[in-house]
Amino acid sequence: MILDNRGLEPPEPMMRTLKAIEQMEKGEILTIINDRRPMFLYEQLEELGLRHQTVEQQDGSFKIEIFR
Repeated sequence: MILDNRGLEPPEPMMRTLKAIEQMEKGEILTIINDRRPMFLYEQLEELGLRHQTVEQQDGSFKIEIFR
């Protein structure tokens, strides 16, 4: 699943992402695209025991893959 959060004001990107995580099945990967590096989301992911990988894109956005 890909969730494009670009153009949204905080905290909407984080809220949308957390809602999508709740719907993920084991083994699924959620890809989100944010305008900013989601520092507060990383804390939430660690608390949930989820792995993630972030890659800065050429346009300055951030692509984050979240592994359940």
